Amino acid sequence: MPLAPVASSSAATRSRPRVGRDFVAALARTIVEGQYPEGSTLPREQDLCAEFSISRTVVREALKTLESKGVVRSRARAGTLVRPRAEWNLLDADLLDWMGDAVVDAELLASVLEARRAVEPFAAELAAARASLNEIAALHAAWEAMRDAEPGDDDAFTAADAEFHRILLRASGNRVFVQLSGVIDAALMRALDRANRSVESHLHTVEVHGRLVEALRMRDGAAARRASGEILETAARDLSRFG
Repeated sequence: MPLAPVASSSAATRSRPRVGRDFVAALARTIVEGQYPEGSTLPREQDLCAEFSISRTVVREALKTLESKGVVRSRARAGTLVRPRAEWNLLDADLLDWMGDAVVDAELLASVLEARRAVEPFAAELAAARASLNEIAALHAAWEAMRDAEPGDDDAFTAADAEFHRILLRASGNRVFVQLSGVIDAALMRALDRANRSVESHLHTVEVHGRLVEALRMRDGAAARRASGEILETAARDLSRFG
């Protein structure tokens, strides 16, 4: 079966990827869409070169990229095999970009929410005791950006929302939480985007985030934990609506 390039909404506007990231994205999408299922072998390098009129160097770099992200495994004399989806690095920003809704499913969104439930309330409690005045000010600025986002501008609202949660984990003073923020950032952005697009108004989300800012200002750890819990309950409700 020939390898299909990344498709646009119209077949007439499709463009054959030639180099670099375009080719990696095309190959990733054929895998996630099931053209090459788990355990199957990808076409030989020379066949991919001929199919896409690209050099063997480009093909090899693309395969190395996908192997580094857990999607394929190259074996001598066995070719390049597609690994089980459970082994893919689904938190990788590139994979989320290339594969989009095909991998950002209800299970992944639920897993992101579970991770946030395990971390964010305690991070908020720590931040109430440890956050610097500059960090609290930055958190307040992110909240203001959420509040002031134009109605219907979900992209701006989500960008501010994501920045709010990045700052919160940094303000916890816990180095592992800070590292975790970087690891899950791309998936968090997707989860927030889904939740924020599921509602007509963001007023309640803004309100509960404001409570967390105020709790940090008052250095009230218990209130910060409660406010974080409210934020997560709101996210869970909104994600259920999206689903």
